[in-house]
Amino acid sequence: MADYRTAWTRRHFFRAGGHALGWAALAALGGGERAGLAQEPAGGSGSASRTAVGASLPSRTHFPGKAKRVIYLHMVGGPPQMDLFDYKPVMEQWFDKDLPDSVRMGQRLTTMTSGQARFPIAPTKFKFAQQGECGMWMTELLPWKAKMADRMCFIRSMHTEAINHEPAITLMQTGNQVTGRPCLGSWASYGLGSANDNLPTFVVLVAKPTNTEQVQAISARLWSSGYLPGEHAGVAFRSGGDPILYINNPPGVPSTVRRKTLDGLRGLNELALRELGDPETRTRIEQYELAFRMQSSVPGLTDLASETAETFELYGEAARKPGTFAHTMLLARRMAEQGVRFIQVYHNNWDTHANVAGRLPDQCRDVDQPCYALIEDLRRRGMLDETLVIWGGEFGRTIYSQGGVARQNYGRDHHPRCFTMWMAGGGAKGGMIHGETDDFSYNIVKNPVHIRDFHATILHLLGYDHERFVFRHQGLDGRLTGVEPAHVVRELLA
Repeated sequence: MADYRTAWTRRHFFRAGGHALGWAALAALGGGERAGLAQEPAGGSGSASRTAVGASLPSRTHFPGKAKRVIYLHMVGGPPQMDLFDYKPVMEQWFDKDLPDSVRMGQRLTTMTSGQARFPIAPTKFKFAQQGECGMWMTELLPWKAKMADRMCFIRSMHTEAINHEPAITLMQTGNQVTGRPCLGSWASYGLGSANDNLPTFVVLVAKPTNTEQVQAISARLWSSGYLPGEHAGVAFRSGGDPILYINNPPGVPSTVRRKTLDGLRGLNELALRELGDPETRTRIEQYELAFRMQSSVPGLTDLASETAETFELYGEAARKPGTFAHTMLLARRMAEQGVRFIQVYHNNWDTHANVAGRLPDQCRDVDQPCYALIEDLRRRGMLDETLVIWGGEFGRTIYSQGGVARQNYGRDHHPRCFTMWMAGGGAKGGMIHGETDDFSYNIVKNPVHIRDFHATILHLLGYDHERFVFRHQGLDGRLTGVEPAHVVRELLA
């Protein structure tokens, strides 16, 4: 019997050892992805090592960052830049005339307009005026934003390669049109770490638009951590009912029982971690613990009863109604105040293929006063200088109309060649108007800003060199800005 056990063990050893070279190669490819330890953020000795457990201590940045947190307001669908910020008065003379081939230059079109016999110009029906000392032209639909023009940093020359929503929003959020990469919020979480161990580092809020003519599908892949450790994925808060499913214990289950249950789960997971060494098991352990702590912290965070009447007057009466954009902005301020590093907000229904006259005023009413209130509220509380607020969509809209055109109404197709975004606070230069487009708001004629450049600039404001802020994955140093050239747009920095 002893000889048999010895022979069996030897054969088992060689059979198992046949994969040794393969495992060694895989370990080499994994680089810094060691079991139980998150790779240091870029910079090596210039970054503080921190374990994947909790990630409670912020890492050192490559240099002092002006922004300590980000509130990113994504307008899903693509706002029409020429109806909001990119004023083109000469288009009045072009009403219902065809877009010249010399302007279009054979640009790829979506299937929604590629079959049109003509591309009639649709000048904006809305009035514009210059605002602030910076003289930014802004639409009459945004009277509240007009009050803070000199605090806003406008980029009128954003551009992208993506012409359809799915790849465009994925590129804007993750730096790549292909899904599966870490999003901007996950990179911020990975780099900055947690400022409050009782709350997620990265939170996602989805606001409900008043008008719901054409909402776009959005999913959790947009706030995925990709190849970063799973703890850096966004945590979505619901707009109604419990902010997070199962945040409360079931009836008859006290916290002591919940604690005992989690202790048992932790023990089982730690056994699995020691045996298999899978870092996702460690992430699971910590997420269970965070969920337990959130049972105490989240209800108070989302309860607005302590907010003053003055605050609700600032944000507007809609702030009292859960799920509205105004309510979401007030929640975003509270989260920033409590140490959440990255707050991603989505507001849908900006895909104005038709009925711009009917839909755009609704969209602007939803976001105008609340955006002003957020900036002003952060300023009053001394938080604006360290909070970067970003506003924009995944692409722009065409100057020509989709379908027919009328003076009082029209629709606009997707347009990747130029669109407008703005930032405020967090080291962004207030009163800056960067970039110019041609008379048709169709092509950029000065200071183009690609999404990669935009991402590099955001990371710079957070204190990171985008070329060194990497994570080793499958033998490659993955980064938000990818492998194509990108640069920090220093004109946007205060």
